[in-house]
Amino acid sequence: MSGSEASPYWLYLLECEGGVYYAGVALDVERRFFQHLFGVGAKFTRARPPLRVLAAREYPSKSEALRAELRLKALPRGDKPAFFAHD
Repeated sequence: MSGSEASPYWLYLLECEGGVYYAGVALDVERRFFQHLFGVGAKFTRARPPLRVLAAREYPSKSEALRAELRLKALPRGDKPAFFAHD
């Protein structure tokens, strides 16, 4: 990859202990999942460790991924997994 190409960012949704969801943005979802799992990162996932990645979607830029994260977080809990089924 040349220096002018931007890496894609991912919006991801984790299922955590207690049946709660956590949404975040990362360059590498698998690496970020393990950071959450081992207590590196968000305070939320230190208190409620992640069980699995429920969904992830690629965005061409960090700003687009962050805007999508805000839309996702505004949804009711039950609608969050379906967010990833839409284009």
